[in-house]
Amino acid sequence: MILEMINGPEDIKKLEKPELDILGQEIRDFLLEKISTIGGHLASNLGVVELTMAIYLAFDLPKDKVIWDVGHQSYTHKILSGRKADFDDLRQFGGMSGFPKRKESPCDSFDTGHSSTSVSAGLGLAQARDVLGEDHYVVSVIGDGALTGGMAYEALNNAARMKKNFIIILNDNNMSISENVGGMSTYLSSIRTGAGYLDLKKHVTNVLSRIPVVGDSLIEKISRTKDGIKQLLIPGMLFENMGITYLGPVDGHNVKALSRALREAKKLDHTVLVHVITKKGKGYGPAEKNPSRFHGVEPFDILTGEPKKTKKNPSYTDVFSKTICKLAEKDKTIVAVTAAMPDGTGLKRFSKQYPERFFDVGIAEEHAVTSAAGMAAGGLKPVVAVYSSFLQRGFDQVLHDVCIQNLPVVFAIDRAGLVGSDGETHQGIFDYSFLSAVPNMSVFAPKNLWELMDGLEFALSYEGPIAVRYPRGEAYQGLKEFRAPISYGTGEMIYEEQDIALLAVGSMVSTGEHIREKLKAEGWNCTLANGRFIKPFDKDLVDRLAKKHWLIVTMEENVLQGGYGLSVTSYIHEHYPHVKVLNIALPDSYVEHGNVSLLRKALGIDSDSVIWRLKKEYLDMERQNAEWKNYKDKDDKDKAEKEIKE
Repeated sequence: MILEMINGPEDIKKLEKPELDILGQEIRDFLLEKISTIGGHLASNLGVVELTMAIYLAFDLPKDKVIWDVGHQSYTHKILSGRKADFDDLRQFGGMSGFPKRKESPCDSFDTGHSSTSVSAGLGLAQARDVLGEDHYVVSVIGDGALTGGMAYEALNNAARMKKNFIIILNDNNMSISENVGGMSTYLSSIRTGAGYLDLKKHVTNVLSRIPVVGDSLIEKISRTKDGIKQLLIPGMLFENMGITYLGPVDGHNVKALSRALREAKKLDHTVLVHVITKKGKGYGPAEKNPSRFHGVEPFDILTGEPKKTKKNPSYTDVFSKTICKLAEKDKTIVAVTAAMPDGTGLKRFSKQYPERFFDVGIAEEHAVTSAAGMAAGGLKPVVAVYSSFLQRGFDQVLHDVCIQNLPVVFAIDRAGLVGSDGETHQGIFDYSFLSAVPNMSVFAPKNLWELMDGLEFALSYEGPIAVRYPRGEAYQGLKEFRAPISYGTGEMIYEEQDIALLAVGSMVSTGEHIREKLKAEGWNCTLANGRFIKPFDKDLVDRLAKKHWLIVTMEENVLQGGYGLSVTSYIHEHYPHVKVLNIALPDSYVEHGNVSLLRKALGIDSDSVIWRLKKEYLDMERQNAEWKNYKDKDDKDKAEKEIKE
């Protein structure tokens, strides 16, 4: 196999043209074999095999720097840089990340995970190179979907001022995760569907060159003007008019053509954009036919493309999807907004049932939030469906455009808490903290699928900003008999006893139920309460618990700092200083990739870890009581001896 010869970044340069063709197919076979077994990002990686090969042929890694926007399409890059042996543990706990990581390889020049960042990062690396007087190339690879993000245009605007080489590769596959939308998509489509620019340029140049005497001068004059050949052939000339040289479009599955274009780009002393046309899912029929479904996949059967495991119960996303459609049927002012994630957030159903009330803004979370604020100001009831980690990108808009005006925008926050294999950039573990810091914002976390239904209905009746936060995966169906009506800022008492109280929110309520069952089996008294509202938290419920329990255990799937537990602790310490509080939360650090169950155990928020900490608190209390008793006995003894002497 040719692939066996690839063990480092220089090895691909030793291959002949026929061997390169074989290598491309072997890489696709390798990716299919590994991802079908362990899961991962498939369609995006199949689409950039030849592009990645061309980059390795044209540049010298790790001396030259390549930044992959988002980074989930970096699997071929990892193979060519010498990491193919690590693919058995891809995205597994303790194994290789599915995204570029500087600590993993010198060929990974910048950590990525979110969209629209590569041009900014690449520009910064190029500027560092120039200030330090170094000599290497910097290449930013960005997709057409990522180019809908405003940050990309901020970077392009500054990149146009570069006086030394900086290369941007636009990987244009007409997709982000779902199909692209908006003006940039239309603009790029017009380039794709028009006559090939390079062929036409060559043809026009050849014709003019045959004109005696004046032919060459005509070519020179035309090339010097903005109304030149490109202006005639490419609509808008957006990049050229910004001051960025445009090369392309180039066939993204032709290694020879790609290598030639990249070598041409290296010759320029300013910023150049190489427009590459690729096909997402290239080489695997099911992924080519349905690239959205094969964006991120669980283990699947290669022959059929079907998942190896069938889903038994509805996910929280499924529940949200059906509930929001049902509510929208009754209320014509309900609208839905997504940032290029109609499938992932469950809004695909809504988009089909109510297309006139559905808005996909592309990869532009900031715009999604502020446009929703405008809709709310105009009398609508907008629901912004977004992953927790992606809402971070719209924090200023939440604060400035929604909450200052106290506008009734509902944030349906999916993938909240630990999400697993995508790692630090995708774990939704900060939203309690950053949302709780914003005045006028309310935060609700349902314990199960029925409370999610009720919570969404409540949120759409609430006249202010509110977030409904729920985890990835199957919706919890336990505690069905406990369905207290939702009123603003109130929690729910589930089982009431004494001594120890578990005060849990969201996904941790089910963990609390398991803890209580284990403690009861050992003869412990244990109360279980569902906080429901992170902000404002239910002070009456906390008062009730503090009067009957010596220990209150707060439980949340969020970082400790700024979260639910510390808010409750502050209140208890102020009003009930004799009550001990144990905070169960995630550490104030970034959480790497891995199976969620393994992560919960490693981070100490699974039921066994909580019980161990709880028992430790009890033993510490018993020890302190014993020490206090001994101290009082000693005082009594000393006092008695003194009285006898007197």
